[in-house]
Amino acid sequence: MFLREFWHKLGSPKWFYQISTGWMIGFAVAALVLLVVGMVWGLAFAPADYQQGNSFRIIYVHVPTAMVAQSVYISMGVAGIVLFVWRMKLADVAIAACLPVGMMLTALALFSGGVWGRPTWGTWWEWDGRTVSTLVLLFLFIGIYALREAIPDITLRGRASALVAIVGTINIPIIKYSVDWWHTLHQPGSFSLTEKPTMPVEMWAPLLVMVLGMYCFAGYIILARMRIEILLREQRTQWARELVA
Repeated sequence: MFLREFWHKLGSPKWFYQISTGWMIGFAVAALVLLVVGMVWGLAFAPADYQQGNSFRIIYVHVPTAMVAQSVYISMGVAGIVLFVWRMKLADVAIAACLPVGMMLTALALFSGGVWGRPTWGTWWEWDGRTVSTLVLLFLFIGIYALREAIPDITLRGRASALVAIVGTINIPIIKYSVDWWHTLHQPGSFSLTEKPTMPVEMWAPLLVMVLGMYCFAGYIILARMRIEILLREQRTQWARELVA
């Protein structure tokens, strides 16, 4: 009963705007604490890798940004399904809010991967499965953004971007399993629910903190952008005019 009522209320931009204030503050505080603790822990206190030395510390930026970028795209795919099935306006708002965040995180993941690859592989770029599929992810984000900018009709724009977001989710398992399917320089995933971490706890614990912090940071930015998008779309309604007055 509670979930049904909550799902019904999500159809109201006004209700979401009001209730998301506390969520945004919570995400902001958690992101600040976790990212500061994780960064200091990883850069200053985690031991150096026995093969890569201190260059491995880029993992505390590269892995969180890559993981969260993929999660943001999955969220867009889910929002696309919600838009098609339930015609919920808030789903299109979520897609619009996720796009810049996903582009930023994917670009940062590719850049930090190049910084890590230079001393490790001897090259800034390697055409292996995971690198290329992550580049495809960036192109998907950019493509959906360009598509939205090119279509003036809000309904058609939402449905078109939702369709591309849904189809593009096929790239996510390709990114994840590319290290298993093809010969690659990339190492296997840093976290697994079924296997023990290959790194000592002194290394993976701050990485976990950074991942959680990056999720909270993305959540804060997405919520903030959703709230701005809602105000832009609802600016002619009584509640929105009263809010900005």
